[in-house]
Amino acid sequence: MDEIFSPEKLSSYTDKGVELLMQFGPQLVLAIVVLIIGLWLINRLVKVMARAMERSKIEPTLSRFLQSLVGIGLKVLLLISVASMVGIATTSFIAVLGAAGLAVGLALQGSLANFAGGALILMFRPYKVGDYITAQGVSGTVTDIQVFNTILTTPDNVRIIVPNGAMSNGIITNYSSEVTRRLDFVFNISYTDSVDKAREIIMSIINSEERIFSDPEPQVLLSNLGDNSVDLTVRTWVNATDYWPLKFELTEKIKAAFDLEGISIPFPQRDVHVYQHTV
Repeated sequence: MDEIFSPEKLSSYTDKGVELLMQFGPQLVLAIVVLIIGLWLINRLVKVMARAMERSKIEPTLSRFLQSLVGIGLKVLLLISVASMVGIATTSFIAVLGAAGLAVGLALQGSLANFAGGALILMFRPYKVGDYITAQGVSGTVTDIQVFNTILTTPDNVRIIVPNGAMSNGIITNYSSEVTRRLDFVFNISYTDSVDKAREIIMSIINSEERIFSDPEPQVLLSNLGDNSVDLTVRTWVNATDYWPLKFELTEKIKAAFDLEGISIPFPQRDVHVYQHTV
């Protein structure tokens, strides 16, 4: 014990420490300075990125995720650079990190596809929360757009979760994207009824409804001569929010007016003629 802490040994330890400090001290100080400045620059970059995304009106969920992803990625690169500055071999570490990233990517390729789809949806906005859409064979009102999934609620209050990967690569019908919509009806009348009278009845009801636009002008067109009926197609333009209420109300009003005026709505039928032959 006395030999370890002898003056000669202590002097040797001191000389060795001074030598190591002179050799690695500047690199260590430089690495610390680079680390501090690098962290400050990364934080500044993330803040600038956040302001840019806010001005671009990117969805807050996606904005926060991208800020976190960029911040973590840059910090990892900074730590690897600082470690190499102080003499730590980083080649094997980078190789392990790359292999781990590849393995995670292969394991989560479905989730990554959904994330990429969510990013595209949040950036290009083919639909937004509150829109009524049809996609991937389902329909509903969009209640939430997450990074990986889109949440729909059907009119009968059923929740549907659709992966964003499929949403971004499929056909989407958005019924709420436009302010106005054309409301179409088809009414069938008998061949014995007057087309002009039926048209007059329909137009009188349409003209009395303030929610129907006068421009473009409503139309009542004879569209088809069917096997059992004459088909009248009605075209009107309305606000998108009034579409379904008007569809139900006008159908009921026109049916009641037809009954009152003696306009019949035929149903499929067959006339049977019996011929009697005398011998």
